[in-house]
Amino acid sequence: MIAADANDPRGIVWIASYPRSGNTWIRIFLHHLIRIRRGRPAGEREIDGIAETSPGIAGQVELFARFMGKPVAGASMQDVVLARPKVAEEMARRANGVLTVKTNSVLGRVFDTPLINLGVSVGAIYVVRNPLDVVISLADFVSRPIDAMITSMAAHLNASPSTDLLAAEIWGSWSENVKSWTVNTPPVIKVVRYEDLLADPIGQFTAVAEHMRIGAAPDEIEEAVGLASFEEMTRKEAADGFIDRPEWSGRFFRVGRAGQWKEGLTPEQVGRIVADHGEQMARFGYLPT
Repeated sequence: MIAADANDPRGIVWIASYPRSGNTWIRIFLHHLIRIRRGRPAGEREIDGIAETSPGIAGQVELFARFMGKPVAGASMQDVVLARPKVAEEMARRANGVLTVKTNSVLGRVFDTPLINLGVSVGAIYVVRNPLDVVISLADFVSRPIDAMITSMAAHLNASPSTDLLAAEIWGSWSENVKSWTVNTPPVIKVVRYEDLLADPIGQFTAVAEHMRIGAAPDEIEEAVGLASFEEMTRKEAADGFIDRPEWSGRFFRVGRAGQWKEGLTPEQVGRIVADHGEQMARFGYLPT
C-alpha cells in the first residue's frame, strides 16, 4: 500500500474483516467521531449514514455493472473480480480525499487480479475475531446450520454470491482471510482484536482514531464509543432498523460478546474448528484451554 501524504491524504482506507468480526463496529465509531468533530448533530437514523461515509465495495453494484457491461446478478465470479480494481479506483476518485471502505475480502490475487487495489489504498484497519464465536454469529446471520458453517469457513477461496444488491466477494477461509491481512503487514495496516475492543473500548478506539490520523479529544472519543456501543446500536436497530441488515435477517446486531462458543458449540464442533484454523488461532490467543 502507498503511504498517505499527511498534508493531502487521498485514497481508500479499508475497514476489513472476515464476516461477522466487527468491521461495522469500527465504521459506526468512525462515522460518529467525524460527525462530532465537525459539530454536526445526529440525525434521526444516523447509523444509516455509514452507507455514505464508509460504503461497502460489494454494494457498488452500479459501478460493477458499468465496468462489466452487465448486471451484477448475472455476472460470473471472474467478471466481478476483473471489475473490482476499477470499482475501487472510481470510489477513490469520487471521494477526492480519504474514504473508508468496508470489505470482507481476502487480501490477495484471483484470476491474476488484485482483490484489493493497492494503487488507490492508503491503509487499512483489520478486525480479527475468534472463529469459535464467528461461526455462531455467521450461522445465525445467514440462517445455516453451524456444522455447515464450519465447513464453509474452512473452504479455500470461499465466496459470497452476487445478488441484485451485492457483488460477490471472495472471503477465503477464515484462516486465509486472517493470514492475508495480518502476516508481514506494513505499518499502514492496523490489526485489532474484536475481544480487545470489548475489553478496552476507549483505549482501542483511541488507537484506531490515531491510526486514521484523526486528532480527536478524549471526550470526543468517549462520546463516539458510547454511540457505537452494542447496547446503543441494538436499541437503534430495534427502533429504526439498519441499512446493512439484509432482508432475510431479523437483526444485524446479535449478541456482541466474546466466549459465546462455550455454550453454543459442542466439543466436536470446537475440535473441527481448531483442526481447521489452529495455526492462526494460536497467533491471536484463540486456542481453547
